[in-house]
Amino acid sequence: MNSLIKLELVRALRNRKFLFFSAIYPSVIFLLFAGRAGSSDKVDGTGLTLASFMMVSMASFGALTAVLMGNSERIAKERENGWVRQLRLTSLPGRGYVLAKTASAAVVSLPSIVIVFVVAAAFKDVRFDAWQWLALTGAIWAGSLCFAALGVAIGYLASGDAVRPITMITYFGLSILGGLWMPTTAFPHWLQEIAKWLPTHAYAALGRAIELGDAPHAGDVSLIVAYFLLFAGGAAWLYRKDTLKA
Repeated sequence: MNSLIKLELVRALRNRKFLFFSAIYPSVIFLLFAGRAGSSDKVDGTGLTLASFMMVSMASFGALTAVLMGNSERIAKERENGWVRQLRLTSLPGRGYVLAKTASAAVVSLPSIVIVFVVAAAFKDVRFDAWQWLALTGAIWAGSLCFAALGVAIGYLASGDAVRPITMITYFGLSILGGLWMPTTAFPHWLQEIAKWLPTHAYAALGRAIELGDAPHAGDVSLIVAYFLLFAGGAAWLYRKDTLKA
């Protein structure tokens, strides 16, 4: 399993086009949303300035882009070109495959987070204490593992032709409804009730709590962990199921 993790890490870091896209794309969107906002403009009901609010949103969105889009489509291609068939000849368990894919995706997500932070600090004068920057990076990075596992599950659930539209619907649906593109307070009440149970809502809430000087709420952490176990377990089960078909 360790050898596969190392191989996946090398493959992820060699994909320079995807690294560029996943790292630059969220920073550009951050500047589009927060570019004209004043330093004192606040988002209603959050206690955060628009720049701080969107910084966490876009850092989370960038990590989501890196781990979800990368994993799902890469796995679907690997199933088609026979790489997964070769892995079936080894003693690699389903959980080992999921862990390897999750680990490689986590490495790719880190630059996305850091670049958004640098852009926010340089262009919008976003300032926090050193411990907050470290905590924000750690919380958003760790939370992205949940969506890395989801990417593995989608890669095994969908065929090569269907994986991209399914991933895109999931990607944008979770991003918008989870409040990464706009505050959920702008939603109708019934949609707010749905949004608070989505993993992306809890994901962004981790960083926003840290920005306010608090620890992430236990409910948000528990929800992220529950979704991670669900997605990782589903991905491992789909891997074993696909193995039995061969």
